[in-house]
Amino acid sequence: MLAAAPPSIAPDSLEALLDPALDVLAGFAEDPQEFAEAWDHGEIVPSALFPERGRIGTIEAQQRSQLSQNALAFLAVVALRPVLAAYFAECREHVADSEWDLGICPCCGGPPGFADLLEDGRRQLACHLCGTSWTFARLVCPFCGTRTAAELIRLMAEDAEEGYAVGACRSCRGYVKELDRRVRWNAGCGLVEDWGSPHLDLVAHRQEFWRPIPTLIQLASPAE
Repeated sequence: MLAAAPPSIAPDSLEALLDPALDVLAGFAEDPQEFAEAWDHGEIVPSALFPERGRIGTIEAQQRSQLSQNALAFLAVVALRPVLAAYFAECREHVADSEWDLGICPCCGGPPGFADLLEDGRRQLACHLCGTSWTFARLVCPFCGTRTAAELIRLMAEDAEEGYAVGACRSCRGYVKELDRRVRWNAGCGLVEDWGSPHLDLVAHRQEFWRPIPTLIQLASPAE
């Protein structure tokens, strides 16, 4: 839906969130200066941060800014979340309980950032870019679509709290963290739970799994 009917976003409406995000990147092995200059001169615009097939942010924006793909995706999530959440507010009500057989957000096309196991056993994926959730088959990798049970594994942290796990795929090495709401019924939203469980990302990172929504661990250890 985002590609078909994109919102008009004024660049200055994102800067209150974008500026501190650039400061965060400066603390890692990223130089945000090129991005900041291109943004100020209108060479990178808000739509350049939108998700595309297999990535977040355009290739042109990445090349112009000289940032890694992970860094560009980090900026997109931080800057666009409030705008896209408001834009798709009415749509979310219609897709939350519907079946969607693609591993990308039905509203904005972004990749899943978190997964919830609901009381009825269904798995619901959450988009960090716009806040949409959609029901997705539990025994299918949302990144590569594999349905081979032997390729789909669960990783656990030592002394992990009950209900938290990592769902990983041996075929594409992608992973998404999962929270069993039947156990953690009073937990926070997917974005809060995701950012509050970096120890699970560390477990996955050490076994060379990846995720499309970058964590501070990925930003600190850039692969590009």
